[in-house]
Amino acid sequence: MKKGLFTIRENRALAQGVFRMVLAGDTGAFFRPGQFLNIALDGFYLRRPISVCDWDAETATILYKVMGAGTLYMSTLQNGHVLDVLTGLGNGYDMEPAGERPLLVGGGVGIPPLYGLAKHLLAQDVCPTVILGFRTSKETLYVEEFKALGARVIVTTQDGSIGTSGLVTDAMRGERLTHLYTCGPTGMLRAVYETDVCDGQFSFEERMGCGFGACMGCSCKTKYGYKRICKEGPVLRREEIVW
Repeated sequence: MKKGLFTIRENRALAQGVFRMVLAGDTGAFFRPGQFLNIALDGFYLRRPISVCDWDAETATILYKVMGAGTLYMSTLQNGHVLDVLTGLGNGYDMEPAGERPLLVGGGVGIPPLYGLAKHLLAQDVCPTVILGFRTSKETLYVEEFKALGARVIVTTQDGSIGTSGLVTDAMRGERLTHLYTCGPTGMLRAVYETDVCDGQFSFEERMGCGFGACMGCSCKTKYGYKRICKEGPVLRREEIVW
């Protein structure tokens, strides 16, 4: 974990209620896709934990959904605004078990960390299949960005307004895969868990206090005892999950 000041380079709407923010600063604490950062906001007691979509030597990109007063305030911030940020949080995805045919399954704002994962896998000459699930076409995001990386992309919408009509689990059936990576709402994660039979890694969301393991507020029960989503998570392996 590292604390630093980051300057907003970009903050714009991507889809219905979803924004993309690019932050310039010291990104040296990030080492694995699926990690997150924690942003302090003026006038708010708790920081806002946000998954990292992508990063390079100078910037970190996040996608966030306006859900309450904090994220609504974030959506109003202008380029040049300086934020106090904790970086390099969480354990992220382990890419070693990916194999030749990894499957990435994301739903809604659970999709961003999978972009960084896909980018890193492709850099290792591993081409993933990516299933992106949305309720409607108005909520789609980063579809073209995944395609531009060179990944095989399947889009599903619950109302059938774009891509395949149905859920991500419908698109999963028949896919040959070596390892599963997924992130999204809890209901989707459980459905994916019950559909898939191979090893996999699931990224969870929990309300957090500190974001770095001190307060124990985001602890969840696993088959191997309690783990902190902010510290030992947010990524848990299939074999340790308790629903």
